[in-house]
Amino acid sequence: MELIDDDGDLFGVVNVVDALVVLVVLAVVVAGVALVFSNDPAPEPDTDTTYATLDMGTQPAYIVDAINEGDTYAPDDTSTITITDVHLTPRGNDIGVTLRVELQGETNGDAITYANAPPRLGRTLAIETSQYEVSGQIRDTGDADALAGDRQQVIVRDTLDAETATAVTPGDEIRLAGRTVATIDDVATYATNNPARTRVLVETNLTTHYEGGQARFGGVPLQRGQSLTLPADEYTITGQIERVNGDLQLGETSTRRVTLRMTEVRDDTADAIRPGMTEGSVTDPVAEITDVDTEPSLIIATGEDGSVNVVDHPINRDVTITADIQVRDTPTGVQFKGEPLRGGTTITLDLGTRIIEAEVVSVT
Repeated sequence: MELIDDDGDLFGVVNVVDALVVLVVLAVVVAGVALVFSNDPAPEPDTDTTYATLDMGTQPAYIVDAINEGDTYAPDDTSTITITDVHLTPRGNDIGVTLRVELQGETNGDAITYANAPPRLGRTLAIETSQYEVSGQIRDTGDADALAGDRQQVIVRDTLDAETATAVTPGDEIRLAGRTVATIDDVATYATNNPARTRVLVETNLTTHYEGGQARFGGVPLQRGQSLTLPADEYTITGQIERVNGDLQLGETSTRRVTLRMTEVRDDTADAIRPGMTEGSVTDPVAEITDVDTEPSLIIATGEDGSVNVVDHPINRDVTITADIQVRDTPTGVQFKGEPLRGGTTITLDLGTRIIEAEVVSVT
């Protein structure tokens, strides 16, 4: 039998052209299968996580209301940011927002890459959800998923109008976006030389976070003299920190005999100050006047010849007052109404019909 007959059939059965076409198709199929099975699938990139603290600055209340733990955002296929902790503080009339976030991204050696760059301090990161879009700067990185912080007790001093001062009550809460950030534990109110104004010392418990090893609240470090804002529902305290980690009951209460001096007051004011007048309740007064000595103020005039003439002032009086005053004996000295009580200082007494301001001469 001939290999190819007169009709062009291979072995008299299959046309040569058809056989060649079949062989070409088989070759292509075999080559494709070999290509598919010879290449392994691309390996998944190695990823890891780290944590960062983001300072989001101040945000309006409607944005703060929408920010919650668990919110996520993926800027690319290999990076994800997840909120793990939210810290809110008052900053003036706004709300300061600090977030702890989990960052997931590709590893580059020993470092993680988030959105094509390392999570360096100072870098700005965005969080975009279906409800809000915010951005903030990285202030810290580490392994903890929560912001480092604790509760700090501080004493804040402010002067309020007398009516508002009565609204400051132990148990009041300072709430921001439904979160309690501070509570009022104790309050002490004191008269000033203005009947319409009251000095207030507030013992408050704050939710703080640490930054650079320093406890912070409202964007500021907690230290004496620092301004602090506490916006409650019925009032806002905007005062200064008097003491950190202290309370209003520091020191034992005792009664001291104090000599006070008022100079060049009008005679009607001098005549209105009498023994037996008190500040506070009659049964347990903050201060009680026990003696009053009044004498005319002196007018000293020098004549043309250099002579000195001393005469009584027709209206003004100098008043020496002896009073029993409740004080607190503290490690730093005797205090009255939260202020040091010593010679040369000035105190205010609300005697009901009169509010007087007098200089301390002595404390015994």
